Amino acid sequence: MTAVAEQASPTYAPARVDDVAPVLPVVGASTLVPLVDGRSVPYANLDVAASAPALEAVEERVTRVLPLYASVHRGAGHLSQVSTALYEQARTTIGAFVGAREDDVVVITRNTTDSLNLLAGCVPADAAGHPGRVLVLDVEHHANLLPWQRDLDATVLTGGASVAATVAAVRDELADGVETGAPYALVAITGASNVTGEALPVAAVVEAAHAAGARVVLDGAQLVPHRPFSLAESGVDYVAFSGHKTYAPFGAGALVGRRDWLDAGTPYLAGGGAVKRVRVTETLWHDGPARHEAGSPNVIGAVALAAAAEALSAVDPLTLAWHEATLRARLVAGLEDIDRVRVVRAWDDAVDPVGVVTFTVTGYDPGLVAAYLSAEHGIGVRDGRFCAHPLLGRLGFDAGAVRASVGVGTPGSDVERLLTAVRALVEVGPQAQYDVVDGLWVVVGDPRPVPQGLGLTGLLATAALGDPTGCTPLVAG
Repeated sequence: MTAVAEQASPTYAPARVDDVAPVLPVVGASTLVPLVDGRSVPYANLDVAASAPALEAVEERVTRVLPLYASVHRGAGHLSQVSTALYEQARTTIGAFVGAREDDVVVITRNTTDSLNLLAGCVPADAAGHPGRVLVLDVEHHANLLPWQRDLDATVLTGGASVAATVAAVRDELADGVETGAPYALVAITGASNVTGEALPVAAVVEAAHAAGARVVLDGAQLVPHRPFSLAESGVDYVAFSGHKTYAPFGAGALVGRRDWLDAGTPYLAGGGAVKRVRVTETLWHDGPARHEAGSPNVIGAVALAAAAEALSAVDPLTLAWHEATLRARLVAGLEDIDRVRVVRAWDDAVDPVGVVTFTVTGYDPGLVAAYLSAEHGIGVRDGRFCAHPLLGRLGFDAGAVRASVGVGTPGSDVERLLTAVRALVEVGPQAQYDVVDGLWVVVGDPRPVPQGLGLTGLLATAALGDPTGCTPLVAG
């Protein structure tokens, strides 16, 4: 396993990519979805950055393990012992996947958000007892922004116009903290933006942070599924990531990193399994992962994440890089070749972005674009502000945008279908009639049936659950 690659990827010609095959097989690749014209077509899943489909290898592992599932850690039964062994073996595999150091701790969590909230409760106070200082950028997903602002002394630094300018600003802010006697304890950065796929050079941030006495936590949600990464080689102190973005959507994630803060920090959940001894007036907490894993753990989720880690680690990194860079280059070039389409960028000098491309179509609300792509072309994308409101606002996209994202299971034909559909939208316009109902773009008199045998009577408007321009899409593709 290597540290994050920070050199520029080879330039790939933006020719058609119809024949580019997936790197790994995923569950549901042949699933048909209905269109408003009565046809059914294979679903083009270009919403991988939100939730990736399960790898077939993950499905196979889970199917084998389910009959063996039982309670863990405190059961004497044979299946309890097997499940315990599977859970702890998964922990080891997950740590190896991100290049954990020998003394690092692997805590199984629900997802990246859960992991970062857990770490926020472990950042030590300064010598005077004040909350620890955390430096974070405005480019972050809310999961790597809000936890630091709640109970810690967080400074949100505005990203610069370039990668170089942003790194310089981070370095200056860290140095200023040392000079003023208020040093930072932690720097929180993204491994890859969930809006643009771009990233800062991790090595430069780690060097600046460590020179100022600060640690670094990396939001690896969009990085780990797409690039080899190593805590040991990069010098990053903590990494957080999610199973549902790493082709293992079974409800588990991980926080991996240095032991001392996690051993001394406030236990994330109070309950059974996190304690050594309990009396009415006294509680003695565990150290290590158990301290933060109270209750019955997600054994199946951990096993699934470990299976995904094994499958991804077995892929030649050059094959993975070629596949993603080829699809992304075609996607960007194809979109920019369409009149009225604008691709969102944070930094023009960013290198090796992951397969996330966000764009707008002048004259069309992002929610309408997403609804059109779904209803008339069977394409799933994301629209809104992607839980990155500060970044979208600063870049001038406060009304939202459309995001297409690729992964190891994406065929080139899906990218070509999107480009054809967006061009048709600009040149011809939508063929169905759309309206906004409760903040959600829908097809008027939508004739598409819902899947049978699942007890569904209709499709719920996800926007009704929250801000329709926030994390949820205006239309589920």
